[in-house]
Amino acid sequence: MTEVNFQQPINSAARIVEEYAVGKRNFERAELGDADLQGLDLKGSDFSYADFSRANLSGTNLRGCDLSFADLSEANLANADLRGAMLFSANLRKANLQGTHLEKADCDHNTHFPPDFDSIAAGVNMSEASV
Repeated sequence: MTEVNFQQPINSAARIVEEYAVGKRNFERAELGDADLQGLDLKGSDFSYADFSRANLSGTNLRGCDLSFADLSEANLANADLRGAMLFSANLRKANLQGTHLEKADCDHNTHFPPDFDSIAAGVNMSEASV
């Protein structure tokens, strides 16, 4: 029998901070468009399918996070740490990636970066296969 998750989607920075502090790391499908998560330590979390459109993630530690299929369009990721993050099919169009650490982040050909972004210079791992 399939388990049904009736939990309300996470839609506030305060709730992320509170749940992360008690050890929760699964924030799949979080709705955090326009949220201010500046400077938080959220490493190792699952944010797959999350909405971070227009969110302030500057200086945030997202190291090793699963951001697959996440909407990061127009997000401020200046000086954020995304080393080792999974960015498969993520939308980073119009994201501010100034000073963002993306070494060894994994992406595929369905990951959308800003037009002027150089993924090779940033050290991003490009997977040949799509997720």
